[in-house]
Amino acid sequence: MEISAKGRLEVRITPADVGKRVSVRRLGETGSGSEKFTDTVGVLTSWDGGVLMITRRDGERVRIPETTLVAGKVVPAAPARRRGPAATYPELAHIAARAWRPVESERLGEWELRAAGGFTRRANSVLPLGDPGLPLDAALAAVRRWYGERGLPAYVQTATGAEGTQELLSAELERRGWVREVTAELWTGALAPVADRAGGAGVVLARTADEAWLARYRRKGVSEVALRVLGSGPSVWFAAVPGAAEGEPPAAIGRCVVDGRWAGFAAVEVDPGRRRQGLATEVMAALARRALDEGASAAWLQVETDNEGGRALYRALGFLPHHAYHHYRAPEEPGSGRQSGAARGPEATAGPGRP
Repeated sequence: MEISAKGRLEVRITPADVGKRVSVRRLGETGSGSEKFTDTVGVLTSWDGGVLMITRRDGERVRIPETTLVAGKVVPAAPARRRGPAATYPELAHIAARAWRPVESERLGEWELRAAGGFTRRANSVLPLGDPGLPLDAALAAVRRWYGERGLPAYVQTATGAEGTQELLSAELERRGWVREVTAELWTGALAPVADRAGGAGVVLARTADEAWLARYRRKGVSEVALRVLGSGPSVWFAAVPGAAEGEPPAAIGRCVVDGRWAGFAAVEVDPGRRRQGLATEVMAALARRALDEGASAAWLQVETDNEGGRALYRALGFLPHHAYHHYRAPEEPGSGRQSGAARGPEATAGPGRP
């Protein structure tokens, strides 16, 4: 907190600091006989009508009446990472996008509109990096039209929690009634420690996803469009641990995309009856060794915020959260009673377990 030369706490932020990362202290509960304070760190996304809105790293928005402020200051845009590969948000956003390509895309200024028949939100959402070349309302109207023409719901993928992420855009979408449906995180780590894990001798690697691999993949009835998305990326590898008996689905599977210095892991899935036997680690180790052979040195993956088992595994492998990302769905069209575009079955984003 900011402390004056006289030792008092001071509020050293103003509405002119909207868009900056701030740390504030405010009065909490009252009437308990003693003052209680609450600290909040995040991006100041608005300051209107005597109320501050601060977006935390995970995308949560905190409403703070300015009358409760005790202290506040602008802080560095993102904390320094103490270990793991250095990376900016734009770099990782482009890397992740190349690892999970849509079957159709179109530019709206610097934004990319992506569609793949409804197979995952990642391949059927706008990646809003940069300027769309239009005022925001006009850009969002164009987005809704584009997805509506394809019979798809309109989604915008945003990110929070790192330098260059889109807290302000997320706040503007929420003001316009767009609904955040999914939040996940992108984690990064060094590749060598993953490759150094013991095991992996029984893992089979292939360039394509065969019927056995797809039998373990959690999405049943994978379409031709889905196969195109799964096979997209600069250098794609599929891994499988054969089942206990001939004809059984693999005990574990995984996917890795090598792109320059980066290796991205996805679709790491294990037979429920074989979990906690180290199979996920074996799959990732085998894929990591292949990625090292191709010149990669850093790794990334995406994981849901509620996937406690996966998060524990990835942390043990040396991964740390880099930023959170979110999918915002367009609200119903005014007067229509429906959303622009019809959803095509359940969709999920995120992690090595659920692409």
